[in-house]
Amino acid sequence: MGTALIFKRPDNGDASGYLANAASGNAPGVVVIHAVWGLTDHIKAVCDRFALAGFDALAPDLYNGEVVPFNDLHAADLKMKSLDLIDATTQSVRGAAQYLARNGTKVGLTGFCLGGALTIIGAAKVPELAAGVVFYGIPARHAAKPIDVGIPLQAHFANKDDWCTPRMVDGFAEEMNAAGKSLEVFRYDAEHGFVNEQLPCHNRTAAEVAWGRTTGFFKKHLG
Repeated sequence: MGTALIFKRPDNGDASGYLANAASGNAPGVVVIHAVWGLTDHIKAVCDRFALAGFDALAPDLYNGEVVPFNDLHAADLKMKSLDLIDATTQSVRGAAQYLARNGTKVGLTGFCLGGALTIIGAAKVPELAAGVVFYGIPARHAAKPIDVGIPLQAHFANKDDWCTPRMVDGFAEEMNAAGKSLEVFRYDAEHGFVNEQLPCHNRTAAEVAWGRTTGFFKKHLG
């Protein structure tokens, strides 16, 4: 449904990604940030689904064409740790947001795992955004402080998650609340990565509930 795309970063460098357009013109946009595996077929399918829901969706390829196999956790961890999170957010993610906002439409941001953490960083550092939806990812506090978040956020977390733990979620929610920021938090009796149908941890019921909440949130804030 979608297509490969080359777009400009704010530093005028080139970035690549996957774009799926809604049927109607001037649709609101959603930037979709991939997980530690890279720009997989799952992320492309998420973009396609956003397009069917009435959003133009663009997933920047932060790994420059490399996709890590789902069964290679070690390689995924190394790839994630080699990524400059601030550059990825303020350049590739922001460039994607600027591309979607070029006709004056509102743009949201969402991401999974690594992408969830970058969504929070983007909420603090990308001025083109109007709303964000986080999936089971929280960055290190030095990368994005809750006080700097400038948009409403919705967040989805798994109760059986040893990477983005319930305790981390509690701390993040408390800091957002103390900073007076807008945050909706939803928790699911599921495991990390529960939205991804290509993983054994996929939980269809939780994923569908989260999808309905996500699209409703974006329709509210993006139009």
